[in-house]
Amino acid sequence: MAKKIKVKNTIVEMDGDEMTRVMWKMVKDKLIFPHIDINIDYYDLHIKHRDDTDDQVTMDAARAIIKYGVGIKCATITPNEDRIKEYNLKKAWKSPNGTIRAMLDGTVFRKPILVNNIKPAVSSWTKPIIIGRHAFGDVYNNIEVAIPEAGKLEIFFTPRNSGKTQKTFVNDFPSAGIIQVNHNLDKSILNFAKACFTYAFSEKIDLWFSTKDTISKVYDARFREIFSQEFEKNWRKKFAQAGIKYFFTLIDDAVARIMKSEGGMLWALKNYDGDVMSDMVASACGSLAMMTSVLVSPHGLFEYEAAHGTVQKHYYKYLKGEETSSNSMALIFAWSGGLRKRGEIDGTPEVVKFADKLEEAAITTVEGGIMTGDLITLAEKKSSNKKVNTEEFIDAIAATLRKKLK
Repeated sequence: MAKKIKVKNTIVEMDGDEMTRVMWKMVKDKLIFPHIDINIDYYDLHIKHRDDTDDQVTMDAARAIIKYGVGIKCATITPNEDRIKEYNLKKAWKSPNGTIRAMLDGTVFRKPILVNNIKPAVSSWTKPIIIGRHAFGDVYNNIEVAIPEAGKLEIFFTPRNSGKTQKTFVNDFPSAGIIQVNHNLDKSILNFAKACFTYAFSEKIDLWFSTKDTISKVYDARFREIFSQEFEKNWRKKFAQAGIKYFFTLIDDAVARIMKSEGGMLWALKNYDGDVMSDMVASACGSLAMMTSVLVSPHGLFEYEAAHGTVQKHYYKYLKGEETSSNSMALIFAWSGGLRKRGEIDGTPEVVKFADKLEEAAITTVEGGIMTGDLITLAEKKSSNKKVNTEEFIDAIAATLRKKLK
């Protein structure tokens, strides 16, 4: 057996939930550990373990990424009322992704995994649309309160230095209702803008940014203002020299334009908008499992993850002993992305080369006609196409990878 490739420094691994947890282990055992010698700082983000530790494990994982610089994360459950009952949880814990992103204060870049035998559902798209998602604040780090009866709601802000309290009237509730308070920071928005301009310039692609500042005249307008200031101050000349453009429009107009475009741009979006639109782009390019995702922190930290959920329905079938055909591409690309970045930071080209070969093996397998159920109905019809189950798909990629590594 060939000597394993040594990864110089530690990678933080965050395990997850349900079917993705099952696939995560298969990916490690069949695609990573047979070829890579790596020191892993492991954190179990299974929903019950998060509950048992009062979510301390999630915060510990984020601190580990801050320490080591690179993390790889499986998909996890964000519990609602049904999940609280199903897993007998103490409370509805916040999204672990939201917690980690808030601690790292980064931008999430999501890019579809394109294969030649699956054409995008939007026929005009010939180039990948990359989503730049602000990964701080908004609904993922908000305050929500149930209003029990009629009454007046006001918000009070007390400056730390002047001490003069500012009072803002919100609503006079005639009866019971609900409220949601979102927040953001100028510093985080500026970091988001810098990350998007830097990424677009490095890739030599146009940058689109869209909000709804005609309705949100303070919150969304602040995003637009900061992006505009950053562009004028640091990027206008660079973009012109590179032959690329910065373009702002309202989000509803952006959606209409995107659907008729050829793709090939970075689309910067606020946190929730980016969450939704990245799923749309992934689905239109084949499957939610065909999307890479990386959180880039302004402090030089990177977290790679699967952009999809935990594949709950398949997990219930798996528990019953029934066959599943779950797509592990996004999980594989989380590992390849993390390994590539670790190799780039450490100056170990052999690790980078392995990550490239792993992605090539995955794409070659699908283009060769071996794929999971979510892709087989979308692929070009060929007699050689073969639907395989969850483990068979990973085994096929493993066989292709071994050939590429020889």
